[in-house]
Amino acid sequence: MAGPLPRYLLPDNAEIVDGRLHVGGCDVGELADEYGTPLFVYDEQHLRARCREAVAAFPDGVAYATKAFLCRAMARLAFDEGMSLDVATGGELAVALAAGVSADRLVFHGNDKSEKELAEALDAGVGRIVVDSFDEMDRIERLVASGLPAPDVLVRITPGVEAHTHEFVRTGQDDTKFGFTVSAGLADEAVRRAAKSPAMRLRGVHAHIGSQVFRLDSFVEAARIVARMAAPYRPEELSLGGGLGVPYVEGETAPSITEWAEALLGACREEGVEARVTAEPGRAITAAAAVTVYRVGVIKEIPGIRTYVAVDGGMSDNPRPVLYGSGYETFRPTTTDAPRPRRVRVVGKHCESGDVLVPDAWVPDDLAVGDLLATPVTGAYGHSMGSNYNKVLRPPVLFCRDGDARVVVRRETYEDLLRLDVG
Repeated sequence: MAGPLPRYLLPDNAEIVDGRLHVGGCDVGELADEYGTPLFVYDEQHLRARCREAVAAFPDGVAYATKAFLCRAMARLAFDEGMSLDVATGGELAVALAAGVSADRLVFHGNDKSEKELAEALDAGVGRIVVDSFDEMDRIERLVASGLPAPDVLVRITPGVEAHTHEFVRTGQDDTKFGFTVSAGLADEAVRRAAKSPAMRLRGVHAHIGSQVFRLDSFVEAARIVARMAAPYRPEELSLGGGLGVPYVEGETAPSITEWAEALLGACREEGVEARVTAEPGRAITAAAAVTVYRVGVIKEIPGIRTYVAVDGGMSDNPRPVLYGSGYETFRPTTTDAPRPRRVRVVGKHCESGDVLVPDAWVPDDLAVGDLLATPVTGAYGHSMGSNYNKVLRPPVLFCRDGDARVVVRRETYEDLLRLDVG
């Protein structure tokens, strides 16, 4: 049996009024009635507060990792609050530019950037390209030889630190598709090549050890390795990536952005780093800012086994449980503080037995078909990893502030599904 949902899992500006959840001054139940479900509801001021915290914590510069959640409104918000933006594909680059983000405030990532994507980045004049392979260096050199401007680059290195997180989101260990491995000597070779190449201006090095990392000592270890590896080259910039975790379920805790920055910057000071130290938070900016709201369609009790509660979304709007076994809490937003004594399995509407949102969810005893059911901490990697599996329509995204809800991504229509289908 579980008690009421812990308040710390809700957005900063969440309030409970007569049992009903309000986000940014908006009644979530009324939003679901007006805009339908599934529905992403974001606290805009929460997003802005995290951006401001990051900018203050990393005075040398900080980029928002757009893979966590990106639309034009989010890109503008992060940029307006003083952040640069980290993009990893031509599509993310296009959205950021369409939002009015200055190209020189973009950091272009990716382990397999195509020649077309690199050409687009060079033509736009992105501020940094994070070089990930020798093949990518070859492409940049060909593009510059063809007449495109030489970019400023950071060399991505893999420091050999194994973050304590799910294997699919570890990126700092030696056995990874990302970057140049320090222990194998590839990092030194890559830095030397970039420094000598007339097709690129080496500005520094970059490292990222993984995602949803709670332990500051993992970040500190990586910072020390990167600092020592880079020291002989006297880089202008050390980018220490992102990956700071957030709590998703009752009992989890995580460092704040400020605490994370203090640990990283402290380690760099102890190592005598004189370069700019930058970072790229994503999840820590957006995850806790949103809740996803569903409507219960089926309650199926199998005596002696379990009760299934099916909602009108699922792996198409939140694939993290399927991919990583990620945990979530559930609650009824119209009776937010109600006890949750009943254990059920919350599943989606997709034709997969693995379409499970919360394997062991605690819900009110009187949960019924037609009720709303919400999951908190869904502001990162829900919308951005969403799909049209089974040709479901992807949900809309609302930004709520001071009692006003605005649609920043509209709900898809059947016409949208058919628009690219040329028959």
